[in-house]
Amino acid sequence: MNWDLTSYFPTFAGVERRAFSAALTADLAALHRQVTELERLNTDNGDAWESILLAVEDLTRRLSHMASYLGCLTAADTANEEYKQAEAAFARTQAEAEKLDVELRGGLRQATDIAIDGLAASPALAGCRFYIQRLREDAQKMMSPAEERLSADLGVDGLRAWGRLYETLSGRLEFDMVWPDGRTERLPMAQRRSLMTRADRRVRQAAFTAGNVAWEGVQDTAAAALNAISGTRLTLNQHRGVDHFLDVALTQNRISRRTLDAMFEAIHDRLALARRVFRFKADALGTKGVAWYDLEAPLPMPGKERSLTWDEARAQVQDAFSLSYPALGAFMGELSARQWIEWEPRSAKRPGAFCTGSLLTMEPRIYMTFQGGAGDVRTLAHEAGHAFHHHVLRETRPYCHQYPMTLAESASTFGEMILTEGILSDPSVSDIDKLRVLDTETTHGAAYLMDIPARYEFERALHEERLEGEVSVSRLRELMTQTQRRLFGDVLAAGGEDQLFWASKLHFYITDITFYNFPYTFGFLLSRGLFGRFREEGPAFLPRYEEFLRRTGSDTAENVARDAIGVELESPEFWANAIDTIIKPIEQLESLWSRLRPTTT
Repeated sequence: MNWDLTSYFPTFAGVERRAFSAALTADLAALHRQVTELERLNTDNGDAWESILLAVEDLTRRLSHMASYLGCLTAADTANEEYKQAEAAFARTQAEAEKLDVELRGGLRQATDIAIDGLAASPALAGCRFYIQRLREDAQKMMSPAEERLSADLGVDGLRAWGRLYETLSGRLEFDMVWPDGRTERLPMAQRRSLMTRADRRVRQAAFTAGNVAWEGVQDTAAAALNAISGTRLTLNQHRGVDHFLDVALTQNRISRRTLDAMFEAIHDRLALARRVFRFKADALGTKGVAWYDLEAPLPMPGKERSLTWDEARAQVQDAFSLSYPALGAFMGELSARQWIEWEPRSAKRPGAFCTGSLLTMEPRIYMTFQGGAGDVRTLAHEAGHAFHHHVLRETRPYCHQYPMTLAESASTFGEMILTEGILSDPSVSDIDKLRVLDTETTHGAAYLMDIPARYEFERALHEERLEGEVSVSRLRELMTQTQRRLFGDVLAAGGEDQLFWASKLHFYITDITFYNFPYTFGFLLSRGLFGRFREEGPAFLPRYEEFLRRTGSDTAENVARDAIGVELESPEFWANAIDTIIKPIEQLESLWSRLRPTTT
């Protein structure tokens, strides 16, 4: 592995990890006994509740440490049986932590406002008011404590097991890549996406086709996992009295239904803008519309694009960051110097990219598979944005680190925009390279406005039909095709859909968070609002941006956005204005392309 994980534990098999795990299990059990013996919160037992919440917070640090460590290991080496066994065993520890959370919520469920205010006013719990209030609110939608404990136990070998199965399946899956010269190569699925960003359309199509052949071979297993995950959620919703399956996603993302609807209203009103990007791309590629494997295709630039080395890509991100945001550039240097990034393409690596971190050491880690393309550079900047968010929060308490995906994805896409701004403002960068950056910027913007909304609509349709029973493989393929066609319209070439995207996209199988996809679009557009303020105010805005990051775990998304940048997320106008910021880079792209595009004779 490229990253250094020794600050977690010196070795996986060493006594330090085993002792840490044993102590964690014992302390969790002891704390659970204390909580079950504690009376419900009232005005007379605030001190006892304060002690419990402080102990739980310490436990949260240690749980995050172990979860992050095992997540790093199992992603980087899905073939290692010992890692998988440790992760499965830790799932039981997490179930016990869930049961502890059940007891906390139960104890706060009937607490009065006076008792809650008294507890939150404790100096030892400074900054925890939002967390305490959320616990009480969540308690209103829970089953009996006994049922919630049973649910946590069953989740180990149920909901979470299906997620682990998918991770193993995707990590071990390989496909037979047929190169344009006729050569066939067996490749891990983690390398497929990078191949679909290559300039040669034959390579993109071959990777897409061969990859889907492999996914088709396991589509029944993927469908079983997807049905089990969505079915379990719907069953629990029914028993918890949740009115609509989206309510859980709204709670997890700390947004209102009005905010979600306002965002999608603005998106649907401006689909023509996103489609404009792909019409332009189809014209440049000389095709009648784009196929799914063209969505991240680079423009056919004059000359051959050189594949970057890892050191070149890392330096490109750091230099761009340093130019626009020196603190972020310095942090990128630290990520590299301290070996906090796993990047090398290898077999048995899980597809995708992520950032994780320990609340004990306050160190982040970045996971990705780098293959030399511009998209990989952007992925690095995206994950570095997440890591910087973790870094800014390093001096805040663990309860204030529990920020929602909607705000997490704002930090990552802000990192992407800093990358773009740094490259475009560098006079040493050639027009051709700037054209490539603008191509990537607009293509990603269009994907956030069409691809991810298509995933959201697919997930909604899946949950609606799953209420009536299991959804067949053929119907899953049909739903995926329909939603892609509906969002992309005629800009998507006939037959250019990806019928198996529901199987190949990891985000549909993440069990901790429901509706994992739409927060990406939310974060993308919110970050454009943040970046707009940065452009207006210059470096003076950056302290406000970091304060925005620090507050993300301490309030709703609406309140954080209102206080940090003075916008109302429940208003479609904010989202429409954010979408319209894409117009300028589209116009820049079209203008530059008209000057530089290759001519044919």
